[in-house]
Amino acid sequence: MERPTAEAVLQSVFTLYNNPNKQEKEAASKWLEEFQKSIHSWEIADQLLQRKHDLNSCTFAAQTMRNKIQNSFHELPESSHESLRQSLLEHISHITLETKPVIVTQLSLALADLVLLMSSWRKPVVTLLERFSSNPNMMYAVIELLTLIPEEINSRYLRLGANRRKDVLTELENDSNLVGDYLLMCLMNCNENELLQMKILKCFTSWVNINAFKLSQIGDNMIIAYCFQLLTNTNAKPEIHDAATDCLCGLLQCLEMNNNGDGLDVKLFNGILSLDEAYNISVAQEDLDKSMNLCRLFTVLVESNLVRMVAGSEAATPHYSIKALELVLICVGHYDFEVAEITFNMWYRLSEDLYQRNNEALTAHFKPYVERLIAALYKHCQMEADHEGLIEEGDTFKEFRFKVSEIIKDVIFIVSSISCFKQMFLILQSPNVTWESSEAALFIMENVARNILPEESEVVPKVVEAILNLPSNCHIAIRYTSINILGELCDWIDANPETLQPILNFLLCALQQKNGLATAAANALQSICSACKKHMLGHISGLMEIARCLDGFEILTESAIGLLKGISIIIGRLPSDQLTPAMQELCGFQVRALSQLTSGEDDGLGLKKDRHDPVFWVDRLASIYRHVNPTVSENEVNPCVFVIVSNWNVLSRAMECYKNDPKIMERIVRCIRYAIRCVGKQAMPILEPLVKQIITIYSGHNHSCLLYLGSILVDEFACEPSCIQGLLNMLQAFIEPTFQVLQVENGLKNHPDMVDDFFRLVARFIQRSPFQLLQSPLVTPIIQCGLLACTLDHRDANLSVMRFFCSLLSYGRHDRANELRSIVHSILMQHGEALIMNLLYASVFCLHSYMLSDVADVFVEIKQLNPHQLEGYVQKAVDALPKTNSGGCITVTNEQMIEFVVNIVKSETPRAVTQALQEFARLYR
Repeated sequence: MERPTAEAVLQSVFTLYNNPNKQEKEAASKWLEEFQKSIHSWEIADQLLQRKHDLNSCTFAAQTMRNKIQNSFHELPESSHESLRQSLLEHISHITLETKPVIVTQLSLALADLVLLMSSWRKPVVTLLERFSSNPNMMYAVIELLTLIPEEINSRYLRLGANRRKDVLTELENDSNLVGDYLLMCLMNCNENELLQMKILKCFTSWVNINAFKLSQIGDNMIIAYCFQLLTNTNAKPEIHDAATDCLCGLLQCLEMNNNGDGLDVKLFNGILSLDEAYNISVAQEDLDKSMNLCRLFTVLVESNLVRMVAGSEAATPHYSIKALELVLICVGHYDFEVAEITFNMWYRLSEDLYQRNNEALTAHFKPYVERLIAALYKHCQMEADHEGLIEEGDTFKEFRFKVSEIIKDVIFIVSSISCFKQMFLILQSPNVTWESSEAALFIMENVARNILPEESEVVPKVVEAILNLPSNCHIAIRYTSINILGELCDWIDANPETLQPILNFLLCALQQKNGLATAAANALQSICSACKKHMLGHISGLMEIARCLDGFEILTESAIGLLKGISIIIGRLPSDQLTPAMQELCGFQVRALSQLTSGEDDGLGLKKDRHDPVFWVDRLASIYRHVNPTVSENEVNPCVFVIVSNWNVLSRAMECYKNDPKIMERIVRCIRYAIRCVGKQAMPILEPLVKQIITIYSGHNHSCLLYLGSILVDEFACEPSCIQGLLNMLQAFIEPTFQVLQVENGLKNHPDMVDDFFRLVARFIQRSPFQLLQSPLVTPIIQCGLLACTLDHRDANLSVMRFFCSLLSYGRHDRANELRSIVHSILMQHGEALIMNLLYASVFCLHSYMLSDVADVFVEIKQLNPHQLEGYVQKAVDALPKTNSGGCITVTNEQMIEFVVNIVKSETPRAVTQALQEFARLYR
C-alpha cells in the first residue's frame, strides 16, 4: 500500500460508521484493514490521536496503535521505540474523566504492551507513577494502565518469552509496594466515586493474580478489608460487588499455589466464613447476583483448601477447612438452580481426589456432605407442578438436569449407588407424594441405576414391578423417566432374565406412543440388546418385527439408528444360515429407499422431508454394517459377505449420484468403510470397482473422505500381494489432485482434513507395504509435503503427519530388514536436517503446547536411528532460531541453547523430549 494521507483515513472511517451504502461500507472496512497492516499506519494513527477529530477516528487510531504494537512491533527499529513511548505517554496525559472508556482502554493497552515489549524501558511503573500520580485528574488512566500491565503479561499476541516474562515479573514484584501505596491513596481520595473504587479493586486483583504482592505483607491491607466491607453492604452496586468477589477469589487462588502458612489463609478463611449472614440477606432480598458472587467465593474457598482438606482428613478428625463445605451446601440449597451449578466443578474435583486415594475412612468424612448435595439436587430437579409434557430440548432446565446427571455419576461412589437408589425409592413410597417429586426421585435413580449390582434383590425388583404397572393416567414425565431407568438397568436385567419378557412388552407398548416416549423406549431397547445379547436371541423375531415397523414409530433419527444398532448386535450372534437372511432383510428396508432416491423414484417414501434425504438411509445402513459383527474363523465365509456385495451397486450408484455434495459423500464413504471392516479381505469382489470409482470422483471433486476410505482399503488389502500394485496406483492417482490443492497459498491451513486423511493413508501404506512405497518415486514428494505440513496447528492433521514420519523412520531400526534399513537411513541423510529444522520451528512458533508430544515421538525415532546425527540436526536448528525479540530483549541465552540440545539428546522417552520442547518453546512465547 502506498502512503495514504490522514484525510483519506478519516474519510474511510467516516464511510465505515456513517455511510448507509452497504457496498461502500464494506469497501471502506477492507481498505482500513489493509491500512492497519501497512507500515504507514504507525505515523498516521499518531496524527489522528493528536487531531482528536471525532470519537470514531480517535477510537480507530487507538485500536490501530494497540494492534500494531501487539502484532507488528518488529516493524519498528529500536531507534524508534523511544519516540513511540513519548508519543503514547503524551496521548495518555490528555485523558480526562470525560474521555470515552474505549479510547482509554485501547491507549492503555497500547502503552501496557509497549512496557512489556520494550526491554530498554527500565522501571516503567516508577516512570508512570512519577509522571502522573500527583495529578488527581489522571487517577482513572493510571489505574487502568496499572491494571493492564499485569494482565497482558501472558498475552499470546506479545510472545514475550519466558526470560523477558521472568524479568518483568521480578520488576513488578519490586514495584508492588509502590503500587499498593498508590492504590490505597486513590481509595482514600476517590470521594466515594464507585467507578474508581471498582477500578482500584480490579487493579489490586490483577497484581494479586501474578503473585506480585508478598502475601505476608498484605494480611492487614485496607483494600482486602474494604472487600469484606463491600460484601456485607446490602446497598453495594452489582459491579463493585463483583470486583470485591474477584479480588478475594484471586487471593484464595494465589494462596492455593503459594501458601507459606503466614496466617493470611486463616484470616481469609474466617472472614469468608463470617459472610454466611450476608448470603442469607441476599437470598431474603432475592438479589441473585450477590447470592451467586458469594456462592462463587465459598466455592473457591473450598477449592483453594481442597488439597489440605482431603490430605488433612485422613486422621480420625477431619481438617478444619471441611467447615467450608457447609457454606457451599447452603448455596446448593438456593431456590435458583443457577447458584447450585456454580459449585459443580468443586464437587467434581473433590470426588476425583477421593477416588484416587481410595481410602474408605477418608471418604466417610465426606459422605454426609455428598448425601446432602444429592438431596438438594433432587429438589432442584423437580419440575413445576403445572408442567405439561416433557422438558423441551434447549431448555436451560434440561441442560441443568444434564449437568446434575454428570455430577451425580462423579460423586455417587462416595455414598454408594444402592444407598442413593433406596433413599429415592423411599420418597416414591411416601404418602401423598406429588408427581413432580416422584419424577425427580426417578431421575436421580436413573443416574445411579447402571451401577446397581446384578445380584441386588431387595429394591430393584420392586422398582421394576412398579414401573411395569404404572397407571395409564400417570404424568408423561414419570413414564418417560421410568423407561430410561429400564434402559439403565440393562446389566441387572441380563442377570435376572425372568424380567426380560414383561419389560420388552412394556417397551414395545411405549414404542407405539408419541411425545417422546417412543424415542426413550428405542434407547432403552438398544441398551438392553447390547447388555443382554444371549437372552435377546430368543426374541429376534420380535426385534425384526420392530425393524419392519420402524418408520411407523415416532422416534428421533439418532434413536432409530441406535435401535438398529441393538438389533444388529443380536443378528450378529445368530447362526450363519439365519444371519444372512436376517441381515439382508434388515438392510433391505434401507437399501430399497436409497435405490429409489438414486433412481429418482422416491414418491413412495412418504411426506416427511428427512425420508427424501439419502443421509437418513445411509446412516441406518452404516449402523447395521458396523454392529453386525459375527464370530468367523480364519477359513470360514463371513455370512455378511453376500449381503454387502449384493448391496454394493446401490452404494456405488449413490456415490456417483451425490458426488457433488461433500456432506452426503462423507456419509456414504463412512457406510462403505463399515462394510469393508465388517468382512475384511472377503470384500475383494468390490475392491477393484470401488478403487476405480473413488479415483475418478476424487480427480474432479477432492473429497478428503475418499482419501480416508483409501487408507481403510490399504489397511485391509495391502497385505495381499495381488492387491499392492493396484493400491499403489490408487495412491499415485490421489497425489496430483491432492498436491494441487495443498500447494496453493494457505492450502495446508485451509484444508486440514485433506492433510489428515492423506497422511493417514500414506502412514497405513508404510505400515502394511513398506517396500513397495519406499522404493517408489512417490516417497520424495510425499516427504516434502510432510515437511511443509509440520507447522500446521490443526490437532488431527498434525498428528497424522507426525505418525507418518514415525512410521517411516521406524523401519530404520535394527530389527527391520536390511534393505528397508538402508532405504530409511538414506532418506534420513537426505531430509533429516530439514525435518528437525521444521519440527523445532513448528514447536516454538506454530504448535500448541499439547501437540508437542506428537513431535517428540519423531525426535525419539531419529535418536534410535542415529543419536549423533540427531545432535547435529538439533544444534543447526537451534542456531537458526532468532536469539532476541522485537523489543531487543534476549529470548534465549547461549547456556539455554546448550542445555536444550543436551536435554534432547540425553532424553530416553517421548515424555522427556516433550518436556524439553515445551520448556524451550516457553522461551519464545
